[in-house]
Amino acid sequence: MMNSMKLYIKGGCPWCVMAEAWLDQRGLDYEAIDVLSDATAFAEMKKISGQSRAPVLVTAEGRILSDFGPEELPGFLGV
Repeated sequence: MMNSMKLYIKGGCPWCVMAEAWLDQRGLDYEAIDVLSDATAFAEMKKISGQSRAPVLVTAEGRILSDFGPEELPGFLGV
């Protein structure tokens, strides 16, 4: 099954933990990608978002939300 979203995270990042919790609580399908343990994923995140801060969420439609707090997710995702 293909994940509908990609969530680029950094281990130990409190905003990343909150983003994952928010998505999990709503049963939303996503793939968490730890960019600190994968240099290729880190480069991909930087290319996609234009910066090096996490979290970065990419929807199946290709919409991007960079360096965000969980309060931004309802408006961005429309849920």
